[in-house]
Amino acid sequence: MDTRRIADALNERFHQDGHRLVFWHDPESEFEETVGDLDLNGVSVLRLDEHPPLEVKARLELEDPTGRYLLYAPFEPPAPDDDWLLDIRLYSGRFSADRASMLLADLGLAQQSLRQHLAERARFFASRERLERLKRLISADDGAADIDRKILAVLVKADHPELFTLLITLLDAIPDGQLDAEPAVWPDLTKYGVEDAFWDLIDAHFGWRDEAPTLKGLLIRLLVSDLANGLGSALPAGLQHLVLPKRGVANAVVCLAQWRDSSARGPSYERLSAAVAETIKLDQQLSGLGLDALQEAKTFLRVEQAIAGRLRDRVLETADRIDAEAIRKVASSRQDGYWASAKLADSEAAPRKTLHAVYQALATAADLFALHNAEKIIPEPTDAPALFRAYTERLYRFDQLYRHCCECADAAEARGWDILKALRERVEQTYGQGFLAELALRWNKHLAGGLLAHWRLPEVPSQQDFFAREVAPQLAKGPERRVFVIISDALRYEAAQELTAQLNGRYRFDARLGVQLGVLPSYTGLGMAALLPHAQLSYDAKGALRVDGLPCAALEQRAKVLGTVDGIAAKAETLMAMKKDEGRAFIKPYRVVYLYHDRIDAISDKPATEAETFHAVRQAIDELADLTAKIVNSLNGNQILITADHGFLFQERPLGVTDKSTLGEEPAGTVKAKKRYLLGYDLPESDQTFRGSTAVTAGCMADAKAQGAMQFWIPKGTNRFHFVGGARFVHGGAMPQEVAVPVIRVQHLKSTDKAAKTKTRTVGVSVLGNNFKVTTNRHRFQLIQNEPVGERVKPVTLKIALYDGDEPVTNVETLTFDSTSTDMNHWRKTVSLTLEGRAFDSKRVYQLLLRDAETGVEEARFDVTIDLAFGNDF
Repeated sequence: MDTRRIADALNERFHQDGHRLVFWHDPESEFEETVGDLDLNGVSVLRLDEHPPLEVKARLELEDPTGRYLLYAPFEPPAPDDDWLLDIRLYSGRFSADRASMLLADLGLAQQSLRQHLAERARFFASRERLERLKRLISADDGAADIDRKILAVLVKADHPELFTLLITLLDAIPDGQLDAEPAVWPDLTKYGVEDAFWDLIDAHFGWRDEAPTLKGLLIRLLVSDLANGLGSALPAGLQHLVLPKRGVANAVVCLAQWRDSSARGPSYERLSAAVAETIKLDQQLSGLGLDALQEAKTFLRVEQAIAGRLRDRVLETADRIDAEAIRKVASSRQDGYWASAKLADSEAAPRKTLHAVYQALATAADLFALHNAEKIIPEPTDAPALFRAYTERLYRFDQLYRHCCECADAAEARGWDILKALRERVEQTYGQGFLAELALRWNKHLAGGLLAHWRLPEVPSQQDFFAREVAPQLAKGPERRVFVIISDALRYEAAQELTAQLNGRYRFDARLGVQLGVLPSYTGLGMAALLPHAQLSYDAKGALRVDGLPCAALEQRAKVLGTVDGIAAKAETLMAMKKDEGRAFIKPYRVVYLYHDRIDAISDKPATEAETFHAVRQAIDELADLTAKIVNSLNGNQILITADHGFLFQERPLGVTDKSTLGEEPAGTVKAKKRYLLGYDLPESDQTFRGSTAVTAGCMADAKAQGAMQFWIPKGTNRFHFVGGARFVHGGAMPQEVAVPVIRVQHLKSTDKAAKTKTRTVGVSVLGNNFKVTTNRHRFQLIQNEPVGERVKPVTLKIALYDGDEPVTNVETLTFDSTSTDMNHWRKTVSLTLEGRAFDSKRVYQLLLRDAETGVEEARFDVTIDLAFGNDF
């Protein structure tokens, strides 16, 4: 309220009317909080409730007989017989304020009939701070209910005076998710006379009134009604009595959606919904509901966990005939939802990262089972080249899907969840027995049938020819040419495929994946030597490798070999640690830069850390992408080759006796014996192994002091010779996972025309249909992405709702469009929007807005009319 007017009226009493003393009795304490702030010229305020009468008389008549005083009393004047200040009162002035009239003017309200309503809220208006906050919300045509709603907004400190906002703010203030506790502000609603107004608003919007209403009772009904709206079947009988009327359900859905959508207040929703779930014994109520009934509900964490469990059961029960797209559709929908979104904060009350990983594991397992089912009906490749080609074109996906599934399952197990235990067992069975064992049997036939004897595949280059084939031709194009070669230890083909896709998602990068047939045995020393420039490779008598007579095991030794072609060798992390100028100075003298990256083998080839193999692969992919980007962006690299010394085999399951090819005693002539290979001279034949010569499999020459070319044994299939020092992660053998060595050719495109083709964009989305008209309070819209997602076309996550101007009139839903399928039927998604339970103008145009969830940018809008039948309003 404008205290200036009160101050002017009081100054008039003192200075124009000539009063030295003025009594002001304020029995309703309406001005108690503002009287001390009045600007009174030369007048002191003396509160009669703070000083005894005799002290006041002495001060006014003896101590300061000429001073001007406003004598304020927040109570009625005493009876004359009890009035110790009666003699002073008789010669003093008096003042009173018509607060209601002043408030009407101060608030700019037009209706004089509101005077009594304002007078009944006198205690609220006693605070200047509360009054000023209310003035910012009041409109001239507000009625009594509007004023009370805005008073409530001021008291609970809501951002807006709409009921949904102030209710969410109030519920957010319930301490620590305790349903029986009241927000600290609740007594103020009673104190300032608006508690009844609050419950009237609840009745008007949600249709709920009770003889003794509580926030706990309201919250239970809001959440149960939201659950009922999301179910695809009838609500369990034990909860039906808690459902609000139809109009109340619609408003509950929209209100709770806004609460969940609030990053600041979402945590209180998580705590309180968990408390409600326990109160209504939700686990018991859900027992009779299947996946189809639950899959669109999002009210409770326990519902989310139940959906995940039921989806897992469906994956397991239908594994032999799995509809992977249907599983992915459900999983993707849940990952877009409140409890499993990777874009929202993770917490104990909302373990989103874990739930997201669970759904990803289920979708990936479904893809693995579908791939296995499809391969069972594809004719077996007839020869080694066809089988190797099948591996690099499609069968590598078994390894990739298995890795992805294990990564996600590890996240669930890290939280102590057993939800994926049975799934992991089925995945292990499908991958190990259904794929690896079958692949090993087929590949063994070709190895025994002559492949190992000549170790060549048509149209597949050999690893030992890498430098001559990939590097030398680039150098020959001109003296200014520089080639970067990144060698990542144990980067197998399936991981390189993922890296290639990641690189192609970057502007001006063009990455092409190829393959070369790795040397045998497929171990680090031989693979690294084969990638160096050389005329010949050889072993000495002790099994040490030499490149053109030079040792090549250490980094410095490899640098010396590369020096013959104006090259240098360095560790990848060393270059990554250099600043731009330092890096440019380092590479300036050289035309060939070999960078050695060691993440996968360094972690996985140790018994203590081999369980982290797939985590190491994930790190390696990201590190290699960053290293490539640094070479291009900071060092002006144009030609980059990414390859490996070998691949690897890995399974999560513990190994058994059947995985071991026991050798007994090492044969005479053995130089080195490892889990997947044995090197030596003049090795005998063995029924349990394949025997080969490095002269054939790596082009190694016989050393003058040695006894001919180095020979080797490798176990058949995926077996190991021994389990000492960890045996789940291995390499050295001849399985495609070990010898299909990737070669990624990365080019930095400088041409404007070529670079334009590498630009990435998010996939476009359209709404199916036209002339959109909503006739029921719950409406489904069909949306479709415009093309498949790929390396250059990125997924998009949209927030979707109906709007009236800037305000949503429905729940805001989130959908991600990320289908890589070429089948347009897989591009479609459905969003269900529930209208607020209020009147809508059938002649007004509303908007369906699609906004990017990450940036908030509007991607599309569509005009919509809302014409509800009368029966749908209530």
